Amino acid sequence: MELQSCMELNESPLMLPPPPGTFVDREELIQHVGDFAVAQGYVVTIKQSKRDRVVVLGCDRGGVYRNRRKAVNESLAEQARKRKTGSRLTNCPFEAVGKKDDGLWVLTIKNGTHNHEPLKDISEHPSARRLTEREVLLIKEMTEAGLRPRQILKRLRQSNPELLSTPKHVYNVKAKLRQGNMTVRNFKSLRPQKSAVRNNDTAVIEPSWKQRNPPRVPNLIGGRFIDSQSFPSINVLNPATQEVVSQVPLTTIEEFKTAIFSAKRSFPLWRNTPITTRQRIMFKFQELIRRDIDKLAMCITMEHGKTLSDAYGDVLRGLEVVEHACGLATLQMGEFVSNVTNGIDTYSIREPLGVCAGICPFDFPAMIPLWMFPIAVTCGNTFILKPSEKDPGASVMLAELAIEAGLPDGVLNIVHGTNDIVNAICDDDDIKAISFVGPNTAGAYIYARASAKGKRIQSNVGAKNHAVIMPDASMDATLNTLVAAGFGAAGQKCMALSTVVFVGGLNPWEHKLVERAKALNVNAGTEADVDLGPVISKQAREQICRLIQSSIDSGAKMVLDGRNLVVPGFEDGNFIGPTILSGVTTNMESYKEEIFGPVLLCMQIWQWSFDIYYIWCGSEEIPS
Repeated sequence: MELQSCMELNESPLMLPPPPGTFVDREELIQHVGDFAVAQGYVVTIKQSKRDRVVVLGCDRGGVYRNRRKAVNESLAEQARKRKTGSRLTNCPFEAVGKKDDGLWVLTIKNGTHNHEPLKDISEHPSARRLTEREVLLIKEMTEAGLRPRQILKRLRQSNPELLSTPKHVYNVKAKLRQGNMTVRNFKSLRPQKSAVRNNDTAVIEPSWKQRNPPRVPNLIGGRFIDSQSFPSINVLNPATQEVVSQVPLTTIEEFKTAIFSAKRSFPLWRNTPITTRQRIMFKFQELIRRDIDKLAMCITMEHGKTLSDAYGDVLRGLEVVEHACGLATLQMGEFVSNVTNGIDTYSIREPLGVCAGICPFDFPAMIPLWMFPIAVTCGNTFILKPSEKDPGASVMLAELAIEAGLPDGVLNIVHGTNDIVNAICDDDDIKAISFVGPNTAGAYIYARASAKGKRIQSNVGAKNHAVIMPDASMDATLNTLVAAGFGAAGQKCMALSTVVFVGGLNPWEHKLVERAKALNVNAGTEADVDLGPVISKQAREQICRLIQSSIDSGAKMVLDGRNLVVPGFEDGNFIGPTILSGVTTNMESYKEEIFGPVLLCMQIWQWSFDIYYIWCGSEEIPS
């Protein structure tokens, strides 16, 4: 029996402590701990508080029942047996401490363990029946109007059908208001929250990560945006001005594990949520994206540098995927074939995998995250998203909109970082599938490491695209296409055209191609009538210039040089003008490597089928 009870204890669901962090004030810290605890299946209370310095929070099942009756010649065992049977106290050791340090409140976990089972239904806890500040105000107004408690409760349930309070709770509130010993305060409600939008009647305090200057990009763990406890961070720079837009802290391994646990814990309930309910969230999500598309586009331009028109296109291409997710119900259907052979029927069903992850590049800050998590969560999976550390703002904004649309806590989580977090995603046994978009080397590494762990891996790599121009091609249409595909978004996209193969020679095209390229307006992405913005970083600009010079050193001809471009008013920007190289061969480094900049490599051939075969097969030289 003892062995069996120990096994049952070990198999009980683990309840994680809230991730440590830094907060603007005491109330925000308590709110963070309370919300996370509810998501894990326990409730916290204030054990000790020195309002301006420290607050100690513990599990509401902490402590022991004290029998205050005097002993009457009974053994200690009999006294223990006669203790109050209704006590929920188990002497739970959980304890979290918040201390004020240098104007901010810092949360640390003294003991993160529990010695009891998590609550199966949080609505059964007494705290779920607490009334909100707005409801207390309404009770006060309706009492003064002469309404009775049952009438008051009926009115309250009309506006909030999920209200769990009883007439007894209304009586108690009325009594306390009448006695004058109840100040109206914002009670913490444990009812399921359908939206991240707070009540308009309560004071909204911005979280600490928004009040920093520059702001720190938060993690999203268990439905809450949390400032990481990590000290190292990466500056997100505006490529046109070099101003710091925000700082990205490198998520700690402990915070990453908390995000994984949150996603894993949310999976069983989410997978059992009807597909129609999940679809309705996507319908609301796409509506909210359209509402805030201006903010999303501006955020992308400030962090990435692409023009506002390109940024709008970034969001709209991702929005198409969200719209597709709104119709996934029919795609979730399986198949059934009866009597494939005597007495045998076959059927197939489609089931969610579990916790999935997405690793995003910098070139499409909105579109690629929207490729990943809307489809995954609508199919019933939970998701860990790692945006690019160079432009994470759009991903955070999209996550805020997803929560506002009704996505439950823990279904979508966001972590930040570089190699360590990528390795952790590849190695974690709870992650069942990974989607990656990025360069060849990183894609090959992630594919090998993740597949070795038995994960499903989708690795979308490579940005080396060719165009073949035939001698009889329409001049104007072809030039327009080459300029848009080669120089659009400053060449920083996986669909960018980097190599043009002219059948029959470059001479008929060269002069007009240079004219079209020179006519492009290179400026900051927020300026009017701009065609090209800056590249993402100084390092990217240096790499592009190095590959251009390498081609020249290997014998290529510089047809149009954009390396020394200076934009008035944005002298510190990472600008490169349209650049055209001719005489490029397949053995040059610029041909083999991804340039990821506004550079067109021009090749010329005369024998169509034979020479194209050599180019596509990666021959060192094209036969003359």
